[in-house]
Amino acid sequence: MLKSLLFFLRFFLFWLLFFFIDRLIFIFIYHRQLTSVPFSERAATFYHAISLDLSMTAYLAVIPLLSYIYWLLNGRKIVELKWLSVYNQILIVLFSILAVVNFNIYREWGSKVNAKALGFAFNSPREAMASSASSPVGLSISLLILLIALGLFLQRFVVSGKLTFAAMPIWIRMIACLVLVGGNFLLIRGGLGKSPITQSRAYFSEEQVLNQAAVNTEWNLLSSVLASKMTKRNPYLYLDGQQAMQDTKALYSTAKDTTISILNTRRPNVVLVIIESFTADLTKTLGNEDGITPHFDSLMHKGVLFSQIYSPGSRTDKGLVATLAGFPTLAAGSIVKWPEKMQKIPAISQVLFKNGYRTSFFYGGESEFDNYKAFILSHNYQKLIDKNSFKGDEMKSPWGKYDELVFARQITDLNKEQQPFFSTLLTLTNHEPYEVPGTPKFGKADNVAKFKSTAYYTDSCIHAYLTNARKQAWYKNTLFIFVADHGHILPKNRQDIFVPQRYHIPLLFYGAVIKDEFKGKKFDGVGSQTDIAATLLAQLKLPAQEFTWSKNLLNPYTKGFAFFSWDNGMGFIDNQQCVTFDNVGKIILYNSNAADQGQTAKTLDHAKAYLQNVYRQFIEL
Repeated sequence: MLKSLLFFLRFFLFWLLFFFIDRLIFIFIYHRQLTSVPFSERAATFYHAISLDLSMTAYLAVIPLLSYIYWLLNGRKIVELKWLSVYNQILIVLFSILAVVNFNIYREWGSKVNAKALGFAFNSPREAMASSASSPVGLSISLLILLIALGLFLQRFVVSGKLTFAAMPIWIRMIACLVLVGGNFLLIRGGLGKSPITQSRAYFSEEQVLNQAAVNTEWNLLSSVLASKMTKRNPYLYLDGQQAMQDTKALYSTAKDTTISILNTRRPNVVLVIIESFTADLTKTLGNEDGITPHFDSLMHKGVLFSQIYSPGSRTDKGLVATLAGFPTLAAGSIVKWPEKMQKIPAISQVLFKNGYRTSFFYGGESEFDNYKAFILSHNYQKLIDKNSFKGDEMKSPWGKYDELVFARQITDLNKEQQPFFSTLLTLTNHEPYEVPGTPKFGKADNVAKFKSTAYYTDSCIHAYLTNARKQAWYKNTLFIFVADHGHILPKNRQDIFVPQRYHIPLLFYGAVIKDEFKGKKFDGVGSQTDIAATLLAQLKLPAQEFTWSKNLLNPYTKGFAFFSWDNGMGFIDNQQCVTFDNVGKIILYNSNAADQGQTAKTLDHAKAYLQNVYRQFIEL
């Protein structure tokens, strides 16, 4: 049995070596972009690539695995593997071609070969040939021959040519089959983690060349093809295209481009704290809940509070992109699933980095979850701290490190940071299964009690964090921005996903850099997480034109509104009305002013035009 299992080990070894060679050539081709990168970081590319390489090899192993199971259960003793040699040879040629295409695609597009590139080649072959005319033909052909030759050579000496089975009871053979199938599935999925493997598993560097090198070319293409249906056709075509664009453009038009300046300095440090599930319903100020967030309620009376802010979605991945990139939600989709598109949208971190800010991101969980890491490292965050950056198992929850440990780590690191800096911290303790270190404030009777307890804990962490921060030299020159990543069904048990209160979240600007006359000021205009980018950059007197879906909440001429969506629906709220709509059933689910049919039609058209245009831009990225 063990001898026959060497068949799989040799199969995996061969493909890992092939992917190693492919990656080595990629790095060699783009070595001029890496002259200032230490050798150790370049070498680390191969380590961080292993997970996706194993996943792709496990996909390739499905057919050999099924054949192996058939032979094993059939009682065969010796099996010739000539067909496997042909199978590998076909893949070697195909993958070698893909590798060479990828070398040139990256040079032209800055991304790996994907479904978009294949579609371009098949649908517009003449244009594709024209685009590739500048590719180095001699080098491409030489690399193709080299890859095929090395692949065929390795295949001949590494992959088994014959399988030999020893006699054994049927029950042992059946157990072996189950173990092999389960093991291969876990390799495809990337382990037992809470979410399947994504490109983020390979991201590790500020140098995008190394991140792209670490992503397995074939795995990336397969992932892109499987997801390509959502990027080819806009499923939200409600209005005439020109009408939809005019409607959305009018929402963002202002009579005057100005801002209320609330800061006493032009270049403060900026610390952005994104709080897990910190819905407005948790607070006394916005949700009329007593005793859950006493410290944050106190802060809201000392900073600048935006009281009518709505999250565009109901998941952290969407809230993260909305907050940091000012990009709205796509109803059923999330742009983080498409790294080649996600990398093209701007982010606050990029603007501040280009203007001399040091940038960092702190998270107590696994940054690869939902492709967070790919977004972070592709948008000029110079430092990423996640649960893998902490030693030991102290202060560990099912999701990662508890909030107090992450807050403390951020302060320690910022004390060593050059100013000005832009640092983002994403909390996680206020997440299922709602566990806290020590005794929960509101007990464990049900999820409501546990949720309130984790929120109370996070609130206490924010208080301790600011108490500690006030002792640091950089505090007096720092703007703190607190915002939730999204709303929540708890603590008020708002079961319906379509009610606007599910998306109501706090947004607070706080710190010594705020002018005294604005401390305790509340702005009641309707806004969104997506508006943080334009609002912050206006205060720093930095351009924000590329954030086309973000508006300045401190411009008195800005129209107040927010868009939000969920898997099969969307909502639009402004200072007059809120309407939510089911995209599948084509019915209105919620209407705060049903008596005014004319206003309802207008508000609903705003929602339709908004989602239609967001998705159009997503397809065109």
